[in-house]
Amino acid sequence: MAAYLVRRLIQSALILLGVSFITFLLLFVLPADPVRQIAGRSATPQTVANIREQLGLDQPFVVQYARYLGGLVQGDLGRSYLQKTEVATLIAARLPATLLLMAGAILCELVLGLTMGVIAALRRGRIADQALMMTSFIAVSAPQFVVSLLLLYVFAVRLGWFPIGGYGTFAHLVLPALTLGILGSGWYSRMMRSAMIDVLRTDYIRTARAKGLGRARVILRHALPNAVLPVIAMIGIDIGIFMGGIVVVESVFGWPGIGQLAWQGIQRIDIPIIMGVTLVSACAIVIGNLLADLVTPFIDPRIRLR
Repeated sequence: MAAYLVRRLIQSALILLGVSFITFLLLFVLPADPVRQIAGRSATPQTVANIREQLGLDQPFVVQYARYLGGLVQGDLGRSYLQKTEVATLIAARLPATLLLMAGAILCELVLGLTMGVIAALRRGRIADQALMMTSFIAVSAPQFVVSLLLLYVFAVRLGWFPIGGYGTFAHLVLPALTLGILGSGWYSRMMRSAMIDVLRTDYIRTARAKGLGRARVILRHALPNAVLPVIAMIGIDIGIFMGGIVVVESVFGWPGIGQLAWQGIQRIDIPIIMGVTLVSACAIVIGNLLADLVTPFIDPRIRLR
């Protein structure tokens, strides 16, 4: 286990280094000029040159990246060009909202997706299976803003069950988490259906049935723990996606997460913010996948970490 963790940590560090390099390179060659955003339209060429020099943007790419990497090693994500605040502080202020939305969304995805997938697998080829798979296809294909506005109109405007937007209570969490849960449940249901069908064909399931075990016990005790293994890997990926922020959903519901911060940085070409959010998202994906790999052997003892 220790050797595996060390190897994975080294791989993770190399992945994050590659992400930082590629992102920094793309922002460096970007045609838009962040200095113009800072200085304003009426700024003189001398003012623009002075700001560029102060920020170090007049230096070659290698020098700029080396300087950023040096700060990153010390835990410094840089300072926002426009907000004049440390990027780490800005991200930390929005992190609780993002984590809360992520937890609620993943819970909704699992409840909806796994339930649909198991039922579809058990009713394979029947009307229920076809209806659930069609529903999952619609959920996967639906645009985020359509689902968001539909839920907002029905449950907030018409019925008044939940607030229209904002952050702070459980009621504020329900609609954005349910939106993301509906959108993601389609992927989980389709994967769960396929995995469940494969597991139900295995010899140990036939043996369990031959021993006279009840249908519910066979499914819950023997089939489900093995069928759920591919889903765990998807959860690790979802952690990174949600940590990066879901801009559309956060904008519709006024959720103060990292997604809104990233969108502000993109609009204003605030390079430190863009870099910070990108690295946080990449780090979340790496950690999520690592946790998924560590949890898998506890569900299936046959799996060994190497």
